[in-house]
Formats: sequence, structure tokens, C-alpha cells
Amino acid sequence: MRTYYLKPPALSWGILFPIVWTLAFYLRHPQGFHQLVPGMIAMTSLFSTTAAEAVVITFELRVGSLERLILAPVTPGTIFLSKLFGGFLFGFLMSIVVTLGSAAVLGLHLNIPLYLSSLIPSLLAFSSLGAFLCVTVKEVFEAQTLLNIPRFIMIFVSGVITPISVLPYYLRPLAYLMPLTYSVDGIRYSTFGKGFIGLNFWLEVLILLAFSLLFIIPGRIMLSRKFE
Repeated sequence: MRTYYLKPPALSWGILFPIVWTLAFYLRHPQGFHQLVPGMIAMTSLFSTTAAEAVVITFELRVGSLERLILAPVTPGTIFLSKLFGGFLFGFLMSIVVTLGSAAVLGLHLNIPLYLSSLIPSLLAFSSLGAFLCVTVKEVFEAQTLLNIPRFIMIFVSGVITPISVLPYYLRPLAYLMPLTYSVDGIRYSTFGKGFIGLNFWLEVLILLAFSLLFIIPGRIMLSRKFE
């Protein structure tokens, strides 16, 4: 954790960016901020996990230390999953901090089982997305640039800022193709007891797990090819 999680990209994109973004919306409209909390938690999960993957995977690919792990009796797939869970852990810690802070300041009452049932597959989906994209590059700045494309698209179409129902009709199908949409809605279920997109809570959990497999399978294959 000392080696990777405190690197400048992880600090700036994984910690500072979600905090600054949250403060910006709080200062703009503090009375209605509690409605934005599910989106802020989901966005924190997205940026912290992917920022950690950008540092861990690309840094080791650049210096060649990732290849040394092949000397151990583990497969490339196991190495990929271990890096994925490193980002998962970093995102979990950051999300819990933001959640506890929001609950203390705003007096929110979370349904803890539903919250964890949504947060854990969300972190898994975001971490696997970050790991999948990061194995395609070797520089941290390349990884961050590549990750910013889906991250910023998701922020504006996935219900973080505004409900999907108020989006232009031609953007709504795009929202349902984004894992952040189901993360925001699942956390909203655990906070307010209902979501905005009209799907069953457990169906959203399954969709997030499906996104995880969608990124994990090709990511493991790509890492194995890099080692070859």
C-alpha cells in the first residue's frame, strides 16, 4: 500500500477528485445535497478503484516487475485477479470513508445489508474495468487518459448529477450500458428505499456482476498474451 496507493495519480484521482467534486455540489446546494449522496458514493468507488489500477498495473508493466511474478507458482490469471482486488480494497476503504462522513453530517440512515450488496459488486465491476483497460498500456498517464473517457461519460449519463429520466431521449440507452448507473441506483435503494430506473434491486446486483465478468475475462487473456 505504501508503494502504490500513495502515488500522486492515486491521490489526485482516487482521493482528491471525489472530495473536491463532492464539496463543489455541497456548497452549490447544501439543502438538497442528500439526494446526491448515492451518486457521490458511487463516483468515489469508480474513481478510487480505477485510479489504483492505473498505478498498480501500469507501473509494474513499465518497470517489468510484473513479469517477475511469473517465477512464482501462479498463473497470469491469478496475477490479474490479485491486482484487481488491490484496487477493490482501495475503493472499499475510500467508499466507506465517504459513506460514514455523509451519514454523520447529513443524518442519513442506510440499510447496511443492501448497501454492501450494492457496493461490493460495484467495486468489483469498476476495478475489473480499470484492470482491463490498464493492461493495454504501459504508462500511468496513458492509463489515466484512457480511463477518463468512460469515467467522465458515466458521471454525466449515469444519474450521478441528474436522474436518467431528465436526460435527452437519445442518451438514455447509453445510460443503461454503464455500470455506474446500476451502482448509483443500488446505493439509492439502500439510502432512500427506492431507485430511479425502475429495476429490481437484485437484478441490478446481477448486472454489476455481469459487467465484472465482461471485463475480467478479456483482461486475463490480454495479460497472459503480454507475458507470452
